[in-house]
Amino acid sequence: MSTVPLSLDSVCDFIVDCEHKTAPIQKDGYPSIRTPNIGRGRLNLEGVNRVSEETYIKWTRRGVPRYRDLIFSREAPVGNIAIIPRGIKVCLGQRTVHIRPNARKIHPEYLLYLLLGDEIQGRFKSQSNGSTVHHLNLKDIRGLILPTLPSSQEQFRIAEILSTYDDLIENNARRITILKEMARRIYEEWFVNFQFPGHKTVPLVESELGPVPEGWDVETLDKALVLQRGFDLPAGDRNPGQFPIIAASGVIAYHTEKRADGPGVVTGRSGTIGKVMYVTEDFWPLNTALWVKEFVRVSPLYGFHMLSGIDFSAVVGGAAVPTLNRNHVHAMKIAIPPEEMVIRFDQAVDPLQKLARNLELKNINLRQTRDLLLPRLISGELDVSTMPMPGDMAA
Repeated sequence: MSTVPLSLDSVCDFIVDCEHKTAPIQKDGYPSIRTPNIGRGRLNLEGVNRVSEETYIKWTRRGVPRYRDLIFSREAPVGNIAIIPRGIKVCLGQRTVHIRPNARKIHPEYLLYLLLGDEIQGRFKSQSNGSTVHHLNLKDIRGLILPTLPSSQEQFRIAEILSTYDDLIENNARRITILKEMARRIYEEWFVNFQFPGHKTVPLVESELGPVPEGWDVETLDKALVLQRGFDLPAGDRNPGQFPIIAASGVIAYHTEKRADGPGVVTGRSGTIGKVMYVTEDFWPLNTALWVKEFVRVSPLYGFHMLSGIDFSAVVGGAAVPTLNRNHVHAMKIAIPPEEMVIRFDQAVDPLQKLARNLELKNINLRQTRDLLLPRLISGELDVSTMPMPGDMAA
């Protein structure tokens, strides 16, 4: 155990800043890690920008990120940090910092969780400055004084426990992605490509949308489902409860009252447009969202996939803030399949959706447990020698 105050810089091989310019991006290539890709401990590569090999070489001149290095967000938001997993090559985007722990001085995974702990996060926030957007200076990051470090054995044990939780969360997230992709492909195969069970015996007929299977109706979207603007709920009127408050961007809080029954479907009305959410429980749709008030000829699961496949860009209005008018969506022409086809789709996809939801609930519990343990382990409040591993919580 070290009793001498140590700076972050003193336990690292280097701490270097990113390039202060935007890297040219392309469809494929090396991930360029920006602040949205830095979570609490792990990288989120969904929607990550990618760069060419030439750009990758230029953007890693100060240091080539490698396995067990850390990438730190010094702005928007301040303090998020993630460790680089094995087998991936990345470069830094803007407003990020590359940290290479010296494994002889500190366990890299322990340093990750130490920096995510309440004490250090509080210091990051108090040291950040900026009138509009808070940010940290590289000098302050390098000079950060660390708490007293436990022995290397204790560091390893703390990192092992917390990493196990994160591994379980990450594995569950991968399974959720696969399950949702399976459901999406079934919808696309049946209702976009018209390769549904028994399709060979159903001829295609001409319609204003082009060829559609015989027996399908071409109607406006409001003949399939009816959208409604969500309800106002000022922050001061919200009381923590069991019902999710769903805005255009997703769940933002929980409340003691509901305004809609689950399962339901919600999409963005103002600000964030195009994100469609399937909600299993009763909920409160906020006024920045549209929710399906009535499923007329389709089910909630079908309605979710149908709306997810629509490009709303042609009907989005609003100069400063993008806005989606439900009447414009209602007027869109769609092909509505027979009721028995919707029922068969639900029978095929509902087990996938339920399994994905169960995994999401497991991840909520795992995150809550990890977040409760992290400050107590880092502070030394808990004796790590008696801590069980969370293997019994594996999915």
